[in-house]
Amino acid sequence: MKLHQLKPTEGSRKKRKRVGRGPGSGSGTTAGRGMNGQKSRSGGGVPVWFEGGQMPLQRLLPKRGFTNIFRKEYAAINLDQLNSFENGAVIDVEVLKSSGLVKNIKHGVKILGRGKLDKKLTVKAHAFSKSAAEAIVAAGGEVEVI
Repeated sequence: MKLHQLKPTEGSRKKRKRVGRGPGSGSGTTAGRGMNGQKSRSGGGVPVWFEGGQMPLQRLLPKRGFTNIFRKEYAAINLDQLNSFENGAVIDVEVLKSSGLVKNIKHGVKILGRGKLDKKLTVKAHAFSKSAAEAIVAAGGEVEVI
């Protein structure tokens, strides 16, 4: 058997239904849409979330909480990620961005205390967690808030 001899399985390929092609075609006049109603009209139909006039679920549920528009969102870096730098290095926002540890700075960079720091580093960031600051100083490094 060769590629040009291949044929689809019998019954697997079906011609599309051509609707609205006159009464003799079997699906003329109303084109398979039935007689009247919203779904028979052009542009008719309802969105998926519509519940037939019943009070929609998203309006039934009570509102909870609020969104603080003044919230500061920091890019988080953990201590174990700082081990990739050399001993005695000065690490600031530009260094973190160029190394690929931080992609989007948002409102600043915050150093968090997960992991263990093995190197003496000078870290300059917008915020530090208490445990991260203690760990950096314990390793012989310096903490500087920008």
